[in-house]
Amino acid sequence: MSNLIQAIIFFFIGQTLAWFQLNSQFLSEWWQDKPVISAMVMGIPCSIAFWYGWRLIWVDSESVWAARFIAQAVGVVVFGALTWTILGESMLNPKTLSCLFLALLILYIQIRY
Repeated sequence: MSNLIQAIIFFFIGQTLAWFQLNSQFLSEWWQDKPVISAMVMGIPCSIAFWYGWRLIWVDSESVWAARFIAQAVGVVVFGALTWTILGESMLNPKTLSCLFLALLILYIQIRY
């Protein structure tokens, strides 16, 4: 498996964990007053996933700019999908769809060139 694909998988895991770290407080009463537990339980593996994804992109491209853009684009896609499916917030409006399109375009450019 190429470094790029592995990095995208790590970013996907990191972004998913970050989403749950920040939004679990809206999903369950139990998480509403536990930011430190949330940070420890989800923040540590989230950070490790980002670290490995970042490293793999750098090894592949020797560019932290590429790592930043790919992580951001994956984050927008993951955020949109999880927010829509779990929280029920629609992304079907011009502003959000435009941002999602731009994120996918950034990801395409970083992978392709």
